[in-house]
Amino acid sequence: MCETCGCGDPNLVPVDVHYSILSKNDVQARHNRQHFQAAGVLALNVMGSPGAGKTALLEATAGHARGLRLGAVSGDLATDRDAQRLSQAGIPSLAITTGNACHLDAEMVHHALHNVAWRATDCFFIENVGNLVCPAVYDLGQALNVVVVAVTEGEDKPLKYPVMFRKADLVLLSKVDLLPHLPRYSVEGFEEALHQVMPSPRYLRVSASTGEGIAAWVDYLVQHRSGLQTAEQPTAHTHP
Repeated sequence: MCETCGCGDPNLVPVDVHYSILSKNDVQARHNRQHFQAAGVLALNVMGSPGAGKTALLEATAGHARGLRLGAVSGDLATDRDAQRLSQAGIPSLAITTGNACHLDAEMVHHALHNVAWRATDCFFIENVGNLVCPAVYDLGQALNVVVVAVTEGEDKPLKYPVMFRKADLVLLSKVDLLPHLPRYSVEGFEEALHQVMPSPRYLRVSASTGEGIAAWVDYLVQHRSGLQTAEQPTAHTHP
């Protein structure tokens, strides 16, 4: 159970203490954001369920980066396996091992920034702990929230976890190469669910295995990285 936000037993963390924790986190998040903005680094909070394909997506991103300098921190309860995978793929990465905490917070990220060369990057990925609940609550100082959801998870995840998708700037529907093997999955059903909870639904279909959609995802990164300097706000394709 999460010992920070009290997401297990509702009596574990009283409401006033919970708000105090979030308030302290928000102060640190603003500090992180100032660092990223001053350095011209596009910071992204990459969230999703365990096994949604977050790490695989970033590995594929490294192969299509077209000159973008990438870096990352990778959160997990135990092991540094994801950070090792990213480093091997060409993304200098550092693991944040949270122990019992089911999400990253701004202080964890700030501490990690002291030990990774994030200022030398154009895009810095904060790969959050696999979870569709708590990570949506904690601001880390990122510019963008990206949610990765796999077709194998079913089409109703936006309806079941609305806060996560409501706060997303972009949703990546991953593992679409498996769609031929999932005859009961409806992409249209997923789009409808997303439309119900996301103010301006934006999503891309991607596959780390085949490379489908990865170029469009990298285009999204390039556009938003450029937007840091031009003050423009380009967006991904918006679905009705």
